[in-house]
Amino acid sequence: MAGNSQRRNRRTSNKKGMQVGSGGQRRRGLEGKGPTPPAEARTKHKKNRIATAKAKQAAARRPAPRRGGVKGTSEMVVGRNPVFEALRDGVPATTLYVQQYIDNDERVREALQLAGERGNINLMEAPRPELDRMTNGLNHQGLVLQVPPYEYAHPEDLTAAAYDKHEDPLIVALDGVTDPRNLGAIVRSVSAFGGHGVVVPERRAAGMTAGAWKSSAGTAARTPVSRVTNLTRALEGYQKAGITVVGLAADGEHTVEDLEALAGPVVIVIGSEGKGLGRLVGETCDYRVRISMPGGAESLNAGVAAGIVLYEVARRRG
Repeated sequence: MAGNSQRRNRRTSNKKGMQVGSGGQRRRGLEGKGPTPPAEARTKHKKNRIATAKAKQAAARRPAPRRGGVKGTSEMVVGRNPVFEALRDGVPATTLYVQQYIDNDERVREALQLAGERGNINLMEAPRPELDRMTNGLNHQGLVLQVPPYEYAHPEDLTAAAYDKHEDPLIVALDGVTDPRNLGAIVRSVSAFGGHGVVVPERRAAGMTAGAWKSSAGTAARTPVSRVTNLTRALEGYQKAGITVVGLAADGEHTVEDLEALAGPVVIVIGSEGKGLGRLVGETCDYRVRISMPGGAESLNAGVAAGIVLYEVARRRG
């Protein structure tokens, strides 16, 4: 009897207990789910895939964080005419040193007036031996202008500036251009034709000196210059960002007027007047172009060549 009772209890314990109610789940399931989302928001819809692809492209073009670049070295402009011209042409300056008991001629008075009008240049009087020491014995004629170090941009700052304006990047890179006046003239052309900056290598190349500032005719104040340790790597970085690198060479396979790539995001690389592009830089370029010269000249000044190509880019974009 006890055994039969235990079997009955086991059978009873295996039966299902009371069923839990649906709690209104079935009723809610019958309710509407609101308006149908647009096609772009539906995961498996073709328009959703297109919208996702466009978003990824936009993210790839988004400007990189601005890192800033290196600083140049400070510079001294010496002599009455050079100091006056630097002040007149807007070259940045921190201090104007004036020799004690200097002959107060017209050039000195004009330099002092320009420095005073700037309002942010310190005027310091110094004995002649001190100015001799500062300038390593150069003929300073009693006037010395202290030019602060130039603050170079980071290469990515130039592309970020373009994307901020919703424009395709237009950058000029210089390979072996050693004359500061050429650099200044190129900065001026980049500014004139809507470019976003200039890239120069640290070694064997001109930097943003007072001479470059003067040749830029003030445009260096609004057109950034980036200085890089390795120009080839900088160009490869631009290529990874989707920018075409075009080298200017006398024996280029394409002509400037025929190259369609100039209408898009582009870095134009210009070599020295004598040697042209270096081997590694030339091999890095996506295209090498030449300027047609019916007159038969072998080469053009770097500043002139840059102006011609920049004009062609601006014409195509216009």
